[in-house]
Amino acid sequence: MLSQVYRSGFQPFNQRLLPWVQSTAASRLYCGQHSAMRHVRSWSNIPFITVPLSRAQGKSFAHRSELKHAKRIVVKLGSAVVTRGDECGLALGRLASIVEQVSVLQNQGREMMLVTSGAVAFGKQRLRHEILLSQSVRQALHSGQNQLKEMAIPVLEARACAAAGQSGLMALYEAMFTQYSICAAQILVTNLDFHDEQKRRNLNGTLHELLRMNIVPIINTNDAVVPPAEPNSDLQGVNVISVKDNDSLAARLAVEMKTDLLIVLSDVEGLFDSPPGSDDAKLIDIFYPGDQQSVTFGTKSRVGMGGMEAKVKAALWALQGGTSVVIANGTHPKVSGHVITDIVEGKKVGTFFSEVKPAGPTVEQQGEMARSGGRMLATLEPEQRAEIIYHLADLLTDQQEEILLANKKDLEEAEGRLAGPLLKRLSLSTSKLNSLAIGLRQIAASSQDSVGRVLRRTRIAKNLELEQVTVPIGVLLVIFESRPDCLPQVAALAIATGNGLLLKGGKEAANSNRILHLLTQEALAIHGVKEAVQLVNTREEVEDLCRLDKMIDLIIPRGSSQLVRNIQKAAKGIPVMGHSEGICHMYVDSEASVDKVTRLVRDSKCEYPAACNALETLLIHRDLLRTSLFDQIIDMLRVEQVKIHAGPKFASYLTFSPSEVKSLRIEYGDLELCIEVVDSVQEAIDHIHKYGSSHTDVIVTENEKTAEFFLQHVDSACVFWNASTRFSDGYRFGLGAEVGISTSRIHARGPVGLEGLLTTKWLLRGQDHVVSDFSEHGSLKYLHENLPVPQRNTN
Repeated sequence: MLSQVYRSGFQPFNQRLLPWVQSTAASRLYCGQHSAMRHVRSWSNIPFITVPLSRAQGKSFAHRSELKHAKRIVVKLGSAVVTRGDECGLALGRLASIVEQVSVLQNQGREMMLVTSGAVAFGKQRLRHEILLSQSVRQALHSGQNQLKEMAIPVLEARACAAAGQSGLMALYEAMFTQYSICAAQILVTNLDFHDEQKRRNLNGTLHELLRMNIVPIINTNDAVVPPAEPNSDLQGVNVISVKDNDSLAARLAVEMKTDLLIVLSDVEGLFDSPPGSDDAKLIDIFYPGDQQSVTFGTKSRVGMGGMEAKVKAALWALQGGTSVVIANGTHPKVSGHVITDIVEGKKVGTFFSEVKPAGPTVEQQGEMARSGGRMLATLEPEQRAEIIYHLADLLTDQQEEILLANKKDLEEAEGRLAGPLLKRLSLSTSKLNSLAIGLRQIAASSQDSVGRVLRRTRIAKNLELEQVTVPIGVLLVIFESRPDCLPQVAALAIATGNGLLLKGGKEAANSNRILHLLTQEALAIHGVKEAVQLVNTREEVEDLCRLDKMIDLIIPRGSSQLVRNIQKAAKGIPVMGHSEGICHMYVDSEASVDKVTRLVRDSKCEYPAACNALETLLIHRDLLRTSLFDQIIDMLRVEQVKIHAGPKFASYLTFSPSEVKSLRIEYGDLELCIEVVDSVQEAIDHIHKYGSSHTDVIVTENEKTAEFFLQHVDSACVFWNASTRFSDGYRFGLGAEVGISTSRIHARGPVGLEGLLTTKWLLRGQDHVVSDFSEHGSLKYLHENLPVPQRNTN
């Protein structure tokens, strides 16, 4: 075993090493200072962890979410990760990114170790350069020609390449880690270091001492002295003899050092159920011991001798020894810059090896069940889908006692942990359940012709007719917080429109959601489509669900503005229907009715302040200040205990004003209200467009011309005249229920009911028609005649 420590930081290494060797107390002092320093540094935009770093001794982590507790981590870099695409030299940008991530984790208080390839490739680059330079000099001396002949590169022996590349590789790592004030140590090993007990103890002691001193060990097989490999050339002209050993080396080190996590980076996303690149290949999220029989291994990477089969064997060996393992892609330009930190944060990256199989299906399996169940649901007769919804409505009233008992348990567990508005959303009552049942029956009644309804008919030519008909969108993912009543509403809309459904509720409503989902499946079972609606109960993070673009067709978030923003940011490739905020305005015009204003303001703000359609900003015409109408509004708000925030203009009119608003773009979700003054209806419209969220905005006036001007010019999903903002709701609109309120400008806008969960497809019926018949010299001509559309069933 060869070991060498490389200097980095702000003082010579021997000056720092001597106090460690001489004094244990000095060692503790230095490490303590370094640890304290570590907590005030920020090497990147990745935040420092605040969770304890520990796990049960001898046991691997059971779930990805537990990986954030990993203290000691080995990162294995395969040749495909370290080397360039031309297989000669190192991928410097990729290495720099990996070093940054390792440094971030090291400075969070973790103990990082690297098992790296690359010495052969780096040495090959150096030796080729020297050979070319030497040949060019000889040719220039022995030939009088100005142009040099094409020179052949001799086959380079791998051990010579390793000898030439080791020092350069380590110097590169040293320079990179120095940027983060981290010390690195090189350790070269051979098989003998593991087979000889004394050498094993020496290696173990060296690694523990380096980790104790906050140094990152960089380990590689000593390819310059190992026996020749079997003839198996991967690099052009080079027999790579280190890579095949590095998978087992990383696993062996991980177990020997009682490592919490082994990250194996390769040039594929992880483990697939069939060779990557094949049509049916699916990435395996979690791999369990004993699943090898269900996997077909493909070819090896472009460099290296290990291949995925060797990685899997090494990973299972490490898992058996108590180390968690993740195999992931370290070469993809979009993810390589954060792949290591993402894995440690518990994100769904690569393949996670676990010994604990979940009791139920994985979320991928649930997505497939929702897809197949939804397709079966869409083929049912409209009366059958309606029957399922009617039965669910009956179950909500028949099983009220059980539902409320489960909800009471949720409320007791949430007491003291959730804010008042969220507790209100979490709470169910008899009246709420009765209202839900009424809404579901409305959905059932209006769903008779939702799927398969003909929207347009066109005669293209004789005996060639085209139809546009409504069809389900596919699989919906609805994510909701603290609102168990959302589950039956959304389920009924999905059933009515023939969509498969994945539901992800907040853990604060787990008991309520569980019984409501069971009742939903009981209703679905009457026509054999129980699996069409799935409740995700695994530890799946919302961000991971948003990446299932091959299983999910539309995401609908129901919750806080922060939740919606996070989902919109995470959902790359999947459309998101919803609104990030509900900043609803009410403009009180100079010609407003005194009797109407206070009723409308009270209902909009105080009836249910946690709702997204509750009033947040009250705009008052300047002429109403210091009038009896204004005084009545203020008195009513005081009685209702509404906290008032003054807008800048409103504050300027007052000698003693309420607290001035921090921002005019706030959704309070509570008994708080911003009041601002405007000079005209146009100024009110401009204010709404600047600070609103395009949700719901209201004008209160008796002037019809002013009202119509407001209705036509305000660009929001819902615009009302002399009506409460709280009417912005699917049930109140007569839609039965809604999956949410959309402020987007395509597909669906406002409260989204049945129509918003449908798309269309085109059906063309012909008799041996071909396009060539309609050419200039063809026998047929286009007619494009509009045909009558079957009347919609409104009963």
